[in-house]
Amino acid sequence: MTEITQIADDRPLKPALLRGWRRRCPNCGSGPMLKGYLKVRDNCSVCKEEFHHHRADDGPAYLTILLVGHLMAPMLHIAFVHWRPDPLILFTIFSVGCVALSLYLLPRLKGVIVAYQWARRMNGFGSV
Repeated sequence: MTEITQIADDRPLKPALLRGWRRRCPNCGSGPMLKGYLKVRDNCSVCKEEFHHHRADDGPAYLTILLVGHLMAPMLHIAFVHWRPDPLILFTIFSVGCVALSLYLLPRLKGVIVAYQWARRMNGFGSV
């Protein structure tokens, strides 16, 4: 096998992404990746994998906006066309829905992005 194939087999992507979605260490899957709501730990408390060099930056926020917008906009249109609720009621329900969905998705997408970087050995995760 070539070196690139060995590196790709060393850190499988799908399990790492699932662990990141659960906000767990992409290496061991048991240590918490985040301390607090969005702050990434410097290293895993279980396996000591280092996370301090991750570069999630604004990626989780952009993905959250993209997903929430693409889910809520069609639902807003369907609700308005089928039921014609009072605008204040429609605004209230969809505002609460957008905020709740955003708060749910944001830390999970941050975990996914850090796990993706870890699995692909990006931004300092590549040291063997």
